[in-house]
Amino acid sequence: MNNISSTFKVQYDLRPAKQVERRMLIDAFQRLGESGFPIRDYQYTGFGSVYFVDFILFHKILGLQRMLSLEHEPTLESRVRFNKPFSCVDIKIQSAAAAIPSLSRDLKHILWLDYDGILRKEFISDIKSAMTVLAPGSILLVTIDLEAPKPEDFIDINDEYSSGKLVLGPAQWKEYFDYHGSEYLPLGQTKEAFTQSKLQGVAIGILKEVFKRSIVYRPELSFLPMFNFAYKDGHSMLTMGGMIAARDDKRRLNGSTLKDVPYFKSDFLVPPYQIKVPRLTRKERLYMDLAMPSSKEWKPADFELDDEYVQAYREIYKFLPAFAELLI
Repeated sequence: MNNISSTFKVQYDLRPAKQVERRMLIDAFQRLGESGFPIRDYQYTGFGSVYFVDFILFHKILGLQRMLSLEHEPTLESRVRFNKPFSCVDIKIQSAAAAIPSLSRDLKHILWLDYDGILRKEFISDIKSAMTVLAPGSILLVTIDLEAPKPEDFIDINDEYSSGKLVLGPAQWKEYFDYHGSEYLPLGQTKEAFTQSKLQGVAIGILKEVFKRSIVYRPELSFLPMFNFAYKDGHSMLTMGGMIAARDDKRRLNGSTLKDVPYFKSDFLVPPYQIKVPRLTRKERLYMDLAMPSSKEWKPADFELDDEYVQAYREIYKFLPAFAELLI
């Protein structure tokens, strides 16, 4: 396993597709608040790193006051504590596995397991733990990397692969997912089911089964799918999640306006919502904003842009951040 913290690899506040995802989640939580869910009283638990982007947005826009950031890398502790944005953010230098069992059963939670690696059995264990702990009405989100396993990912599986001397392919990728999630995979699959183009489906299938099977130990509750995002800011990423719901929670969710937005996914068998951020100049974006919201037939008259880019912008323009350089 590659233990280098993503803090050293990713500038988390400058990822447009990730920011669109965050703002879509905020929009969803606001819609839940309008339907009677006391979102402002929820506790948010996530991986703030040294940037705390989620925490800043969720506090300022949603008004969340209970917030817990988990950091598994001890060498980052001083930086994490130095960069804490608000007094209401608590910090624990421990893994999700250690923290989840101690989450209060008396509070509703938004728990975002925003992993930076490909699916591992440790992640599955965290999800199963969360599904047994979180109170009804809580929301669980899981983000994983969709890239193919690399040599360093095989350290615990096969030293021959981890040496980097072999070219890895579907046979080795099948071995990886068999090791980490065999009980959640269909029986009898061959290596042809683990080609690069099919790895997204493999990950979705495993996570879907983990959510489905983990809730059976709480027969009075159900797990209601809500989110299934796929996006790319360099690496291909996947975020799946939903609500641990009692009967009243299900009624309120079904009565909310979430069903009216394209990013809402109430069935994990439906393909994920693809967050696509068109590469536009500032002038092009300002021009298009003047026409938003637009009809499906609208196209820019003053420059050429593929229909798929126009459609992508039409869906995300409200959630897309604007980046600019400030010289001081």
